[in-house]
Amino acid sequence: MDAVQLKIRTVTAVASLVLAGPVLAACAGTASSASGDSGGAAVTLSLVAYSTPQAAYEKLIAAFQKTGAGKNVKFTQSYGASGDQSRAVAAGLRADIVALSLEPDVTRLVTAGLVDEGWNSDQYHGMITDSVAVIGTRKGNPKNVTTWDDLTRPGVQVLTPNPFTSGGAKWNILAGYGAKSHKGSDPAAGAAYLQALFKNVPVQDSSGRASLQTFTGGKGDAFISYENEALFAQKNGQAVDYTVPDSTILIENPIAITRNSAHPAEAKAFLDFLHSPDGQKIYAGSGYRPVVQGVGGPAFPDPPQLFTIGDLGGWSKVNKELFDPGQSVMAAIEQSLGVSTSAKPK
Repeated sequence: MDAVQLKIRTVTAVASLVLAGPVLAACAGTASSASGDSGGAAVTLSLVAYSTPQAAYEKLIAAFQKTGAGKNVKFTQSYGASGDQSRAVAAGLRADIVALSLEPDVTRLVTAGLVDEGWNSDQYHGMITDSVAVIGTRKGNPKNVTTWDDLTRPGVQVLTPNPFTSGGAKWNILAGYGAKSHKGSDPAAGAAYLQALFKNVPVQDSSGRASLQTFTGGKGDAFISYENEALFAQKNGQAVDYTVPDSTILIENPIAITRNSAHPAEAKAFLDFLHSPDGQKIYAGSGYRPVVQGVGGPAFPDPPQLFTIGDLGGWSKVNKELFDPGQSVMAAIEQSLGVSTSAKPK
């Protein structure tokens, strides 16, 4: 079994959540310190996360607060586009725990001295959930969109966020690019595919959740997103179908504790709970592929040509070649379409 196959987890794929946009909200709990001492003083942890797992984290926090380690832990929560959230923390937004869409958004905080360099040295390599990139359509798939090539057909409107604000957008782009470039071995073919694809993208929202809301609001014929987002829409009564392409990318979502956390023990206790079977089952119930094996439930589809960011040369390489805001494949495409490549903290 190869490394990619090892990453495919058997999990429960059920999501019962509520559609919600990026918000800044507080979630309060009662009683215990990270050591499980019910007599400890109450503390407040700040969770700063990307937009799509908001409902999952609200469930995870409530479950954690029922444990001995979480009884005295309260939370503030901030959700938004992953890149925006990372830049906001780098600019001073308080965070004890950052849960972001992709590794470079944590790397930015390592460079800023806000996250320890060894944040990804654990057995999960700093990751908390997995997913895959999928193609979503209207119920019944009236335009018969099932492949990456179908997204470039004339008359097919495709929604995906702006890659200069959204981590999810980068995953979406890398999925199509990797499939059409044969895992990066033919970069010219991959770039040509992205040029054709974005001619069919009428709206680029700032985050994956905002893009899904635009689609479910009636705009577009198809969307590219995380598998868990398509499941999210289905379980919330949206008339959405989706296809897992034969060739797609494994999405890996990181989490880290900040170096300046006022409550590192409690933050570590929460992180431990998120990696526990109970925590991972909650992620699975929200449509994510857990990073912990043995959670149980039916298997997610196994794409036969699943590839990873490592197959494309790693984040440093793809960020420079595809996503540099000054000179890259996507910068040139966006500039030709009159779309901004700047990214400012919100």
